[in-house]
Amino acid sequence: MEVEIVAALTGLAGLAIGLTAGLAVRVSERAQRAERPTAPGSVLPPGVASVLSVLRSSAVVLDREDRVLRASSAARAFGLVSGDRLVVDELLVMARLVRRDGEIRETEIQVRPSRSRARVEGRWFAVRVAPLGTHGLVLVLAEDLTEMRRVEAIRRDFVANVSHELKTPVGALALLAETVAGAADDPDAVRRFTGRMQHESVRLTNLVQDLMTLSRVQGDEPLDALRRVAVDDIIAEAVDRCQIKAEAKDIELVCGGLSGLRVRGDEELLTTALRNLIDNAVAYSPEHTKVAIGTRQADPDHVEVTVTDQGIGIPEVELERIFERFYRVDPARSRQTGGTGLGLAIVKHVTTKHGGEVVVWSKEGSGSTFTLRLPLLRGDGHSTQPPTAPRTSAGSAMDNAREATP
Repeated sequence: MEVEIVAALTGLAGLAIGLTAGLAVRVSERAQRAERPTAPGSVLPPGVASVLSVLRSSAVVLDREDRVLRASSAARAFGLVSGDRLVVDELLVMARLVRRDGEIRETEIQVRPSRSRARVEGRWFAVRVAPLGTHGLVLVLAEDLTEMRRVEAIRRDFVANVSHELKTPVGALALLAETVAGAADDPDAVRRFTGRMQHESVRLTNLVQDLMTLSRVQGDEPLDALRRVAVDDIIAEAVDRCQIKAEAKDIELVCGGLSGLRVRGDEELLTTALRNLIDNAVAYSPEHTKVAIGTRQADPDHVEVTVTDQGIGIPEVELERIFERFYRVDPARSRQTGGTGLGLAIVKHVTTKHGGEVVVWSKEGSGSTFTLRLPLLRGDGHSTQPPTAPRTSAGSAMDNAREATP
């Protein structure tokens, strides 16, 4: 019995000694790891993180093994970094070359979404890659150029379109002038050709005027000298300017809706926008039809002005593009009507400039309805100004126009 007790005690003692030895070894290993210096190139130099946090560009720092030590949120949002890896091959190649020879490199690259069709253009970046310190760290800075590229493309297209549109009437005027000079002895021919010259001159004048208006309203600058504008006055002036064209096609301009509504804005610009809508309605409507202009208070804060025609309508696939500059659904018909291709673009920018929007409903063969939605001016600056009794309800004016469709 005593022998068994001694053996048990001896075993317990051995177990305790073994546990103590193992614990000592672990403590020693931890101490060694704590005392071991961090490998160069695995941490950022002091102050670098603070500098990177205030940069506008997307920033990525790579260690000597191409692992990402730090990446800005923009770099991850744009898809340049995933986890601890730089996923753009061009940037990895540049980083390795910079690490090898220490030379700073710059370029522009296009990064497409990894899970997208080949047609997707992706985003453009101006990239600058430079060494960071002496331990193999590399800094990658990428500035997003996508918006700048888009604006440049729009500017190029705009200049090309303007040049094309100007070339047509200018060329026609030059040719007509030569023809008139050669037909000096034929009074009838001179009258005919000078009439054509006047037509082309008006077309050229309209184009220049539309370009000036568009340049005024498409920027970010606020409009100057905004004042109280009566919607009734805008409609009356716009209808008056379109009356001659409408009478030439025996098209009746019907006005209806609420009177006394007011907005704050530029009266000339708002009149121009509404006139453009009425002009289009007249130009694309058959003879002996009606164009209805209606007003209503859509809600306590907004007024709507609608222009409804009985014209040819707009194909559904074209509706999203009709407000683009120089875009025409039917270029041949636009040349016949003398349109500049800027009218609806002006309408959109003028409405947006006044804090409103323009929407369109259309169906081929059934006409179109364009709606200007503008903030309603309150009578005392706080409460909505109550409109007077309707002259003719906007709805009935539109219904009458629809019912008159041949």
